[in-house]
Amino acid sequence: MSTDSTTDDRRKLADTRKALLALHRVLIGSERAVYERSAGAIPSAGAFLQLLANDPWFAWLRPLSTLIVEIDEAFASKEPVTDEAIRTLLEASRALIAPDENGEGFGRYYAEAMQRDADVVIAHGDVMRALA
Repeated sequence: MSTDSTTDDRRKLADTRKALLALHRVLIGSERAVYERSAGAIPSAGAFLQLLANDPWFAWLRPLSTLIVEIDEAFASKEPVTDEAIRTLLEASRALIAPDENGEGFGRYYAEAMQRDADVVIAHGDVMRALA
């Protein structure tokens, strides 16, 4: 792979990370709203963090959180991120954010979030543009 391609791919991964973070934030807000309609108001930020980390309601968001951490770790490594690692992370991003209303896990819940919240659709479009 040429230096230009590598630079372009690194930029694409950085842009994808930024878009994934924004999507993550929107999904958390959207899911919180659904949770609070069902279970009542969450009393504090600390209580909400505990729910995000431990409650099965929010477990479907963890693959996205994990992917963002993997991208962060690749960029933070003392070793330069390899072209192969960049391609792998970009492909993992594409695969993860594929809504699948007939599937299970992240894809199904993601499809549901897209159907109920226009902000999720907008954030999804931003990720898709970053990956293009």
